[in-house]
Amino acid sequence: MAPDVVQRLVAMVIYMLAVIAIGIAFSKRANSSSEHYFLGGRSLGPWVTAMSAEASDMSGWLLMGLPGVAYWCGIADAAWTAIGLAVGTYINWLIVSKRLRRYSVKANNSITLPEFFSNRFHEKKKVIETISAVFILVFFTVYAASCLVTCGKLFSTVFGASYISMMLVGAAFVLLYTLLGGFLAESASDFMQALVMIVALTVVVVIATTQAGGFGAVIDNAKSIDGFWDFFGIASPTVENGTQLVEGTKPLFGAAGSYGLLTILSTTAWGLGYFGMPQVLLRFMAIRSEHELKRSRRIATVWVVISLAIAVFIGVVGRALYPTELLTASTAENVFILLSTNLLPPLIGGLVMAGILAAAISSSDSYLLIASSSVAKNIFQGLFKKNATDKQVMTVSRITLVAIAVIAAVIALDENSVIFTIVSFAWAGFGATFGPLMLFSLFWKRINRAGAIAGMIGGGGMVFFWKLFIRVQFAGTVLDIYELLPAFIFSSILIVVVSCLTAEPSDEIKAEFDAVKIG
Repeated sequence: MAPDVVQRLVAMVIYMLAVIAIGIAFSKRANSSSEHYFLGGRSLGPWVTAMSAEASDMSGWLLMGLPGVAYWCGIADAAWTAIGLAVGTYINWLIVSKRLRRYSVKANNSITLPEFFSNRFHEKKKVIETISAVFILVFFTVYAASCLVTCGKLFSTVFGASYISMMLVGAAFVLLYTLLGGFLAESASDFMQALVMIVALTVVVVIATTQAGGFGAVIDNAKSIDGFWDFFGIASPTVENGTQLVEGTKPLFGAAGSYGLLTILSTTAWGLGYFGMPQVLLRFMAIRSEHELKRSRRIATVWVVISLAIAVFIGVVGRALYPTELLTASTAENVFILLSTNLLPPLIGGLVMAGILAAAISSSDSYLLIASSSVAKNIFQGLFKKNATDKQVMTVSRITLVAIAVIAAVIALDENSVIFTIVSFAWAGFGATFGPLMLFSLFWKRINRAGAIAGMIGGGGMVFFWKLFIRVQFAGTVLDIYELLPAFIFSSILIVVVSCLTAEPSDEIKAEFDAVKIG
């Protein structure tokens, strides 16, 4: 193994050992009860709450998927997505966090999202809880697969090993870590990983911009490509069999495509996803005091704005420095790795690339933990064995963890997978299934159990229908928009219509709603 590869490996191993040490340190406390394992005993401080929420949310697509989109077709897609996410982050912390923290305690001390929805409507037959758990299991398995693709691409690119073997190594590491420490370890390490991610982004973008001749030179290069530096247009790489054509040392682009108002609305709709994102909503429930959420909101918003802006610009500067190195949409997602390995000393490069590993780990452990808790707590205990002990619940959770990791690894076997595409589908699934339901549950007294069920099934089902049928059949038309937007609207309509056409909630449910609102 070459000396530079050894140095990168050493740096990343040191990082991985630090993450495992955190898992071991928190393992005893995490295993004391299911509440500690799944929600950390509601003991998170404002900094850990904010940073762990955003690190677990952003995943590997922040350092690979988003820069890859900007490298491949310019700033429009990436920038409007980033704007939607930044606005969605702020609004979610502003209007949802405090009410959810308070309501989750009032609703029989709910410690998972499905449990909260079920308790919110005082279910006796756990239909909402079961449906929620199933959707979480499906979409988080897809989400976890995107993180394993990140690990596979990272390790195979850095160490020259096969993609599949490296992806499996990443899966084993994430599984081991999540089994050890539960939510507390996950949140503590996510705090560290959020710091690593933003430092890695900053270091790479500064050095790369300098190497490219400065900010002005990078912008000039972007403007030389039709539609590349345009918020209302999009660059169109000239491809043959999925690979961009090159003429001499110049990548070929066709005429810029249009980027109209409907496309902008579709792309910024990414921000709607936050209202239904379990890994973020759980942090709202887990903070030790609702009065600390204001500080968390400020920390989270600043982190997100800085990180997203740098991630988009890394794609732009990467195209200036290495215009013909990454010639497919899939390999374009390696632009951050390419910059790190070529511009930084091996040891520093290894530490910076640990930022990618940090992003993948911080998300995949959240996804695995939440998905397994949904099966163990909400299906096993909520549906099949109501008198299950904490030990039995946690045993089922760990078995489920392994099963989900295996399925996610199978999904991630294709090394040509585009991380951004995988994440966008899962993001839409959560946003449409739980986003409208969360907002109406917290802020509309008239919503009832029937409306909640209709909204969840309708929103989740519409994501599949729009993605797999409408966008395929009507590609290139006005209907070819991001599935989250129509599915979110459809779910909201179903909740209102079905709730108004069926019986009002009980006086007990209304009184609980009023108590949360006043408190």
